[in-house]
Amino acid sequence: MPTPPTIDESRPLAESWKAQLSACSDGTRQQLAAAADAPLDDYVDAFYGELLDDPRAHQFLTHDQVRTTLKPALKRWLRASLKAGPDDVDALIGANRHVGQVHARIGIPVDLVARGVRLLRQRLILRFQGDVAVDGPSALAVANHSIDIAMEAMSQAYAKAQERSSRTDAAYRLFTLVQNVGAERERQRALLLDWENRLLYAWTTHTRAYQGEPLAVSEFGLWFMHKGVPSFGQCSETDSIQRLVGEIDAMLGDAGNEEYSGLDARLQAFEQIRERLATIRHLLTMLFERLGELDSGADALTQLLNRRFLPAVLRREIELSRQSAQPFAALLIDLDHFKQINDTHGHEAGDRALQHVAAVLANSTRGSDYVFRLGGEEFVVVLVAVNEQQAMTIAEDLRRQIAGQPLTMSGKPPLSITASIGVAAHNGHPDYEHLMARADAAMYAAKQAGRNRCMLAGPDLPERPPQERDTATR
Repeated sequence: MPTPPTIDESRPLAESWKAQLSACSDGTRQQLAAAADAPLDDYVDAFYGELLDDPRAHQFLTHDQVRTTLKPALKRWLRASLKAGPDDVDALIGANRHVGQVHARIGIPVDLVARGVRLLRQRLILRFQGDVAVDGPSALAVANHSIDIAMEAMSQAYAKAQERSSRTDAAYRLFTLVQNVGAERERQRALLLDWENRLLYAWTTHTRAYQGEPLAVSEFGLWFMHKGVPSFGQCSETDSIQRLVGEIDAMLGDAGNEEYSGLDARLQAFEQIRERLATIRHLLTMLFERLGELDSGADALTQLLNRRFLPAVLRREIELSRQSAQPFAALLIDLDHFKQINDTHGHEAGDRALQHVAAVLANSTRGSDYVFRLGGEEFVVVLVAVNEQQAMTIAEDLRRQIAGQPLTMSGKPPLSITASIGVAAHNGHPDYEHLMARADAAMYAAKQAGRNRCMLAGPDLPERPPQERDTATR
C-alpha cells in the first residue's frame, strides 16, 4: 500500500497549485477543459512511441497488461491535470505520489519518465500556440505549472521509496536468511560434497559418461542464486562462483561426447570438475566468514522471515526471471477460522498454532525457497524455479501437510488446523505488488469457496482494493 504523504512535503506543492488555479480566468479554464476533452491519442502515442524505442523500457512496456493499462491511465492523468480545480489538488497530489511509488517499486529510470513528459509538453505547446484565443498563453502556463507540480509530487515519492528500498536491500544483503550461519555454511558444503560424490559414482559405474544433474539447478545451485548472492551481495567471490558453476555445467554438457566413453577420460574430466568444486568451497567459506549473526529480519514468534525483506526478495526474483526466463510463484497462506482458535483456546494456543504451522512450512519447502510470516495468521512462500503447475502441486502438498498434522495440546484433544492458499505464478508484470494482489485474490476465492483449499490466480479473479484485503472473512 502506498505510504501517505507527509504534511511537510505535500503542503508547499498543494498551496502553490491551488494559488495558481485560483487565479485562472474563466477563459483559461475553458481552454484547458477543451484541451482535456479533445482526443488525447496523439499525446499517448508520442509518449510511449518514443519510450518503446529505448531498450531499457522494454522490460516495463512490452508486457501486454502493462501497456494496455498505462495508455488509458496516461490519458486520465493528463485530463485530470488539465481540468484540475483548487478542490482537486489534494487528491491529485496523492495520486501522483502513488504513481511515483509504483515507478520506484518497478525501477523505471527517471529520465524515461522525464523524456515522455517533455514530449507531452511539446504537444501542448503546439496545441495552445495554434489556438488564436486571447488566453492561449495563459492556458499553456497553467498547464505547464500543473504538470510541474504533478512531476514534483511523483519525484518526491520516488526518491523516498528508492531510499527506503536501498536501506532494506542493504540490510537484506547482510541478513543471512538462516538461523545459524555456521550450520548453513556446513549444510551448503555438504550439499556440494554430495553432488560431487553422486557425479563420481555415476561416472565410474556407467559405460558412457553420465551428464548428471547440472550444478546450477541442484539444491546448492538454487540456494546460491536465490539466497546466497543476495545475502552476500554481488562481489568478486560470488561472480567467481557463478562462473565456476557455469564451467562445470558446460563440462557436464560435453560429457556425452565420444571422447568421454573411456573411464580414464571421464576420471580426468572429473578431476577438473573437482578442482573447481574445491575453489567454490573455499570462496563460500570466505563469504560466510564475512557475515554476522543478525536477527532483525526474523519474526520474533515463528523465527521465519518477517515482511521486511519480502519486497527485496520479490524484486530480485522478478529481475532473475526477466534475465533468465526462469519462472517463480508466490503462495499466500491464511489459516482458517484463526479467530475462533484464539477465542476458544486462548492466545497462547493461537501463538503455538502459528509456530506449529511455521515449522510445517519450513520443513516442507526447499532450501532455495523463502517462507515469510506476513503478519497475523498469514504466511507467504516464494517458490523459486517453478512453473504454475508445479506451484499448485507444492501448494496442495503444503495444505495437506497443515491439515494432516494437528497441534498437540496438553490435556486436550489435538487441535485441527487448516489453511486457504492463493497461488500466483509470476506473469511478467514488473511490479511485485501486482503478484501479491493476485495471490491475495486467489486466497480470498479459496476462502469464499469453503476454505481448506488452494486456488490459482487467473484473469477471472479480480484484484481486491487494498483496504478490503485486511477485512476479508478469515
